[in-house]
Amino acid sequence: MRRLAAVAVLVLATLTACSDHKADDKPQTLDNWTKVDVSPAEPVTLTAHDKQLLVGLRHRGAKVVPELQLLDSTGKRTPITVKPNPASPYAFEAIWYSIAYDGKQLLALGGASGGAHSNTRWTVWTGTPQTGLVEKPQNFFTFGGQDAGDLYSAVITPSGCALLGSWGGVQTGNDAMVWLPQSDGKWVRQDPTKTALQSTPSLLVGPGFGTTLGESIVLVGSQVRLAPGTVAQEAAVWRSTKLNQGWTRIVLPDPGGRSQAKTATCAKDCVISGYVDGQLAIWQLDASGTAKRLQGVPSIPVGDKDKLPPPIVDGDKVVQVVAQDNKVKVLTGRDGQWTVQDAIGPEGKVTDAVLMPDRKLYLIAGTSLWQTTLS
Repeated sequence: MRRLAAVAVLVLATLTACSDHKADDKPQTLDNWTKVDVSPAEPVTLTAHDKQLLVGLRHRGAKVVPELQLLDSTGKRTPITVKPNPASPYAFEAIWYSIAYDGKQLLALGGASGGAHSNTRWTVWTGTPQTGLVEKPQNFFTFGGQDAGDLYSAVITPSGCALLGSWGGVQTGNDAMVWLPQSDGKWVRQDPTKTALQSTPSLLVGPGFGTTLGESIVLVGSQVRLAPGTVAQEAAVWRSTKLNQGWTRIVLPDPGGRSQAKTATCAKDCVISGYVDGQLAIWQLDASGTAKRLQGVPSIPVGDKDKLPPPIVDGDKVVQVVAQDNKVKVLTGRDGQWTVQDAIGPEGKVTDAVLMPDRKLYLIAGTSLWQTTLS
């Protein structure tokens, strides 16, 4: 009889454990999303500073396609005037690629395809929320020509502004490129020779996103090592000491067989998102230059063509929004501990996300702007 009782207890415990396991596996949802009406325009960029949120818009049917609105903590939206230069036709068609804002000044990078080869024609805009964004026409060869690469980020540091991209290499491939402004509103490419931004026959540099950390510029992307019989792509970071000075390169740890850093957010340190062997990967880089890959990140496919919004730093936690099969997921956690919530409402490619001080999370998914409040 005692034996039967022991068996019964064991079976009951096993069934209870199985039942609890299934309950834990039930998908978590985040369903309190609200669509923010910005019609008839489409949101393309989000830039936050303190309690202010800049929403870069694209109005396909307007005479001036690029638009900009400022949202305050009450939800009030204030249009910011956008002034293309009549001598620059591509400014009227520009789509915002990056908008930097430090609470006082604005620096924006726009692009529109054009010309015989449909290359991106870049436009640069400066101003303030009060005076509006004014386009500053550049010489064609500032961003264009046979050696032209790509542009991806506008940044503002306490030491000055910069535009970030790539250009035909001094030796080979493309070099990472920094443009700095002159007093007359023109932008000038800086020489990357013998710096960490230069590609060599054995090492190709490939950053694709830029942000700032204090006085520093931080670029993230990948480097490709070339040797006889070897082609190795590894996630990497390039960091200056001050604006365009003192560049160093940091290879991110645990790169797997193929990896790339795609985006980053920097405050006291940097959180970097990308992929390793086709799966989402997140790293932390402290101010001293020491990096570690966060463990336990859920397996979510991320590839070369996928867009990742910058990771969000929420106290001691990281929040990463990502789309899988056009379904939006919100990952929250820290090294070794993560939860995944399915977002109910937002769908499509996720392109940008920011968390405001009132814990409102704004997200661009597809062609819509969404907002929720994190608990």
